[in-house]
Formats: sequence, structure tokens, C-alpha cells
Amino acid sequence: MTAPAWVWSYEGYRPEEERLREALCTLGNGYFATRGAGTESGASGVHYPGTYAAGCYNRLTSTVDGRQVGNEDMVNLPNWLPLRYRIRPAGHGAGPWLTPDDSRLVEHGQDLDLRGGTLTRRSVYEDGAGRRLTVEECRLVHMGDPHLAALRTRFTVDGWTGEVEVETGLDGDVRNSGVARYRDLASHHLTGWTTGSERADLLWLQCRTRTSDIGVALAVRTAVASPAGDHDAARPTLTARTAVQRLALPVAPGEDAVVEKTVALYTSRDPAIGNPLAAARAAVRDAPAFDGLLAGHHRAWDALWSQVRIEVPGEAGRILRLHLFHLLQTLSPHTVELDVGVPARGLHGEAYRGHVFWDELFVLPFLNLHLPEVSRSLLDYRHRRLPAACRAARAVGRRGAMYPWQSAGDGREETQELHLNPRSGRWLPDRSRLQHHVGSAVAYNVWQYAQATADTEYLYTKGADMLVEISRFWADTAAWDPSLSRYRITGVVGPDEYHDAYPGAGAGGLDDNTYTNVTAAWVLARTTELCRALPAVQQGQLFDRLQVSADEVTRWEDVSRHLYVPHHDGVISQFAGYGELAELDWADYRRRYGDIRRLDRILESEGDSVNNYQASKQADVLMLGYLFSPGELATTFQQLGYDLDDDLWRGTVDYYLARTSHGSTLSSLVHAWVLARFRPADAWAFCEEALTGDVADIQDGTTEEGIHLGAMAGTLDLVQRGMTGLETREDTLWLAPAALPQLSKFDVRIRFRRHWNVELCLRAQRLRIAVPDEDAAPVHVALDGSSFTIPPGASRWLDLPES
Repeated sequence: MTAPAWVWSYEGYRPEEERLREALCTLGNGYFATRGAGTESGASGVHYPGTYAAGCYNRLTSTVDGRQVGNEDMVNLPNWLPLRYRIRPAGHGAGPWLTPDDSRLVEHGQDLDLRGGTLTRRSVYEDGAGRRLTVEECRLVHMGDPHLAALRTRFTVDGWTGEVEVETGLDGDVRNSGVARYRDLASHHLTGWTTGSERADLLWLQCRTRTSDIGVALAVRTAVASPAGDHDAARPTLTARTAVQRLALPVAPGEDAVVEKTVALYTSRDPAIGNPLAAARAAVRDAPAFDGLLAGHHRAWDALWSQVRIEVPGEAGRILRLHLFHLLQTLSPHTVELDVGVPARGLHGEAYRGHVFWDELFVLPFLNLHLPEVSRSLLDYRHRRLPAACRAARAVGRRGAMYPWQSAGDGREETQELHLNPRSGRWLPDRSRLQHHVGSAVAYNVWQYAQATADTEYLYTKGADMLVEISRFWADTAAWDPSLSRYRITGVVGPDEYHDAYPGAGAGGLDDNTYTNVTAAWVLARTTELCRALPAVQQGQLFDRLQVSADEVTRWEDVSRHLYVPHHDGVISQFAGYGELAELDWADYRRRYGDIRRLDRILESEGDSVNNYQASKQADVLMLGYLFSPGELATTFQQLGYDLDDDLWRGTVDYYLARTSHGSTLSSLVHAWVLARFRPADAWAFCEEALTGDVADIQDGTTEEGIHLGAMAGTLDLVQRGMTGLETREDTLWLAPAALPQLSKFDVRIRFRRHWNVELCLRAQRLRIAVPDEDAAPVHVALDGSSFTIPPGASRWLDLPES
């Protein structure tokens, strides 16, 4: 029996919630994922089946506000789900095709089994004559073999005999239409369809993407069990874009009919295949029956759950388990073999076009301590696109690497130049490409990965390449201001995103965004530290490979110590001039609009601009408290020549807390993390919002377009590192717990450098650390100024200091 804590159940059929359920019931394995749409229904205003392969993008050109605009999208691939049915009672003709939207539906529910990685759907129909049909489907996307998926549908009848007519197959007539605000844009990404059949039970479909020319092939095998009699199978119906088979299944009370559908998906991006179609046909021919597939799928999930363990009691733990499930479906061990980044909305929908933003900043710190090989692969995605980032920097007259705010296939900037305000219907300039701090996020992840894993081979080669080129960009961007005796970085946009220009300014960008400047200083300092600490051979190789000079390293150090951090009214300024902006009447806007998370859209619809006000979408300055421990942040400020004591930081936290609308799912996460240390009584409300952001869809219907992967992973890391204060450096686990009462009991199992399965067990004011017996070396721990050594096979309870 599966424990209820591992199952998400939905009872009843609610059309208005269907797309949200489809996103939250997505099944995937890191290679591809399929939304939890019904097999009976095609794309409509209620339903949206979608299948997405990681890294499969295509570029189309659209006309937007009279301009030609190119967009690269993660492609909605041919739909392998279709399986519709209708009843043909003995002596009667066939009825209409049944769907949950049919008035004869009397029961409906679905269960997402997180432990086993399956979705089970159950529908019961009854006609006016009392004839009942129960349809139960079990679905999987195989975690062991990344190219396989399957579903088994069981038909049970009561009060009649006859046939269930089934139509099943593959549908290539799909497009990207899952996001309402994109629907007027070009959306037909597939072309060159061909279909075919092999034997009586195997259908196939192949096509390719229009401009990226990625070949896509699916093959499906259908098997039938019908104890009530032999089933009839018509010849497959093949069109240019669909391959369909119709079956007539004899049924009677007590004699269920079962249809098993097994599919294989390959693309031309896959290694070690001759061609996608041949690979798909061979894979589906050789695949075991559904029970065998299910057993292998369960074994793969069991192995994965044993590697990535985080146990929290109660409803918070149940939600965290769902978050971990979706993280592992998007970024699994199969990711290691792929050239992919972290899609901000998972493989669960088409929002943000499947692009890669800075969300890896919230994902990799968690993965580093569980699946570091996946983290390394995701860093490789950035390293492969380092030449593109260097070209982008050169195009604007800069040295080094300027990583794009939005990345997809080849590493060019994918951020749109225009974005639609759905409230006003107006297309507006999109200046978010000025968020150059994404480069610092890449560097931060390189450094944190190396600290957690001690992977010096990576740090000294690919990691060093990225750190050096990102540092070059910051050093070349920073300009000396003699009036301040400081370097300044101008013309940028910070994490807040609301503010992209000064009031009335024609050009975009802001000056001296604190988050940008402080993280740039940190990156420059770490790169300087690395270059000077490298062994002589590796240093020589790096300096020769990238033409680094000792004078250049000295320049990085100088900039890292003299970047400007603006202040006003006794707090740290979000950017230079922030304190001079007008104050917003928050109470008035909440009274008039209720939900003001997207305050930028509200103000623009009124003919105003958020640029005029001290109002932030999400944490900006406070993001520094998410990235860095209090000690490291104070040290970074000190190296810049500024004091940062508790009073200044508390005042800064309070100041921006009163001026933030939380228009991003990441905002509540960051505020929960920061407040846990400085205002714990207020932290839980933000933690709850971060936990329920997707399951309750608090961002005004956005989850149906794809989950928020960064926020999901961030809540897991909030427990793993936020509540424990865990840092990994100097071959030591540094701990500074700040657990909230609601999260004061949990168990986490981590990988740290050469140690596997180190257990951290928090119980109120005590922390237990256990080191497996198979480890060859002890684990070093630092807590509250004391150091401890825990040998293999031992555990130790540590008393935590009073907060």
C-alpha cells in the first residue's frame, strides 16, 4: 500500500482546475515529460496535453506590434496519449465518444503516486438505461529507460454486455498554444510528418522542427486483453500527421478488457543511434509488457528516492515531497547525458518558452549535495555557451562573458524586446536583458559546486574558464568615478525587475544596483583567490589558455574592493537614487485592486509607471541574505570598505519588506530564508506562501502554464541549508541552525565531497550527524565556534545554541 503522504489525490472533475492539475500531475524522467492531461481529450480551453523533450527548441518569427520578432520555444512534441472510447451495447449502435466533460460522468478522480512515479485516473460513466462503464488508467514515463512511456487502461462494465470501441494512436497535429498571451504568435514548430505501421500492433510517426531541424520520432505498441472474446482490430488509419488504430473489445460484467499502450520517443539529438525512427521502433518492439515496465520504473524511482532523501513531517513535508518529485522529473540522472540547462518552468508547460534564466541559482545548491553529477552537467550547459557569452560582450564593446538573461538552444540572448501587459493590452519595451547579474549566478554556482564536491578538476578547467571571463566582464564594465573614489556599474536591471529605468528617462537601465555590484565584487574576489591559489601547472595552463596576466588579476582585486554600494536614510539602497523615488500608497492600491502582486501591470494600465515609486516586485537587496551567510555577507561588505552590522541589515530588511509586492514565486522564498534569522516570527507566513505557491496557484493562474522550478527547489534548500545554516567549505560542514518552530524536526541525507549518505537529523534544539560506516574518512563539523570530528560508522548529537 502506498502511504497517503506519498499520494496527491484529486476528487471530482472541475474543468476550471483541469489545466492546473495537468501541470501538477506531469510525469517525466529528465529526458522528456508529459502533462497529466486525459487521454480522451485534445487541446481545448479546458485541456492541454503537452510533451516536451529537454533541450528541444525551435525558432519562429512573428509579427508583434508591427515588428518582426524571433522567439525560440521549447517545442510541444507529438501527443502520444490519445486513447478515446465509447460503448456499443449488444443490439445497439455505438454511442458518442466519452470524455470527462460528458454529462454521463458520475465519478472522477486521479492519484499522483510520488513514490512510484505513476498517475492513475478513474472515471465512471452511466447512461439513462443504467449501463455503467468504469475506466481506470495507470500511466508512467519511465525513470529507468528515458525513452519509454506507457499507459494501461482497464474497462469494467456493469449492467450490460457488448463492446467498448477504442481509438488509440499518435497525434502530430500539435502546436505551442498552452500560454494565452503567446497565442497570437507563430506556434507551428513541426513539419515534415510521415506516419506508418508495422505488424498489426505498432504505429509510428516522425517529423522535425522547422528551423532547428531536430528529428523527432515516436513509435507506439498496443496490446489488448479481452477475456469476453476476441477483439477486432481495424487496419490502421494513417494521415499525414496522425497514426490511429481502432479496436472493438468484447466486454461483460466480471470480464474486464485491458489496453496497454507503450511508446518510445527519440530525437536526432540523442547519441548512439542510427536515426530516431529506427531507434524508436526497435525500443518499442523490445520493451516488456506493462507490468515489466512498471516494475523497472519502480526500481528506478526507489533508487532515486534513496539518493535524495529529505523527510519533514506534516503537510509541509507532503508539499516538499511533491516539489522534490517535480525537481527530479525535470533534472534526473538522465540529465547528465544531455546538453540542457534549468528550464524555469520545468518540462511542465510552455511559460517562459522553456528558457533558462537564473533559476539555477535556487536549484544547484540543493542538487550539489545529492546529485552533484547533475549539477556538473548543468554547469557544462553554461560552459558550452561561454563562446556565445563572449561574443555578446564583444558586441557591446566589453571584454569577457556577458551571459544572456534568457538562454535556450545556442546561448544567444532570447529575451523578448517587447512584452504584453494583459491588463492594458499594450506591448511594452522589455529591458530585462539588462539583468547582467545572471553572470554572477553562473559564477556562484561554479564556486558552490566546487566547495560541495571538491571537484578541483572541474574548478581548475571549465569552472575557471567561466569565472575568469565573467570577472573580465565585470572589471571592464566597472568605471572609476573620482568624485566617489569608487567603481560604478551603470545601465543595469536588478532582480527586482520592476525598475528598468529612471523616471522619465528614454534609455533603460539603472546605476549601481547593490545586488549587482556586491555579487560582482564577490565573483571578482573569488576569481582572484582561485588564480593565486592554483597549483603552478594549472595556473600556467589557465593563464596561457585565456591569456590572463598578473596585472589583470590585480585589476580584478582592485575592483572587488572598490565597487560602490549606495545607501540612503540609514539603509542600503536598491540602486542609486532609489530613495528619491515617490512613496506608493500601498493601502489604497490594495483596497482598489486586492491582489497587487503584479503592481507593474496595474500602474501601466493606469498610464503610470512603477519606475516612479519605491515599490519592488521581489527581493533585490535582500537576495544577498539568501546567497550569503551573515558572516560572509559582512566580510564582503568589509572588503568593499563598508560596515554591515545587524542593525543596518535589520533596518534594510524592514525597509524593503514594506515596499515589496511579491510578484514572483521566488520572493516569498527569499523573504522566508532571510527572516528566519532576523525576524523568525514573521518568517513562517512567507514560508507557507513559498510552499503553496504552485499547489494553490497563488500567482493568478500561472502554474497551469508550468511549475516554478526555482521556487520548488528553493523550498527544499530552505530546509536543507536555510534551517541548518549549512555551508560547505574547507573540507568542513559549517552549521548555524536557525530553524523555525514549524520546521524544527526533519531528516536530510547528503553527499559531501567524498562522503555519501551523511545524515542530518534536527530535533528542536539538537542536531544529530551520522556518518556511514563505509566512509573511509571522518567528517569535520563546525558549530558555534566549536569543531567536531565524526568518524565513519559513528553519530553525534550536538546541542544547538539558543537563538
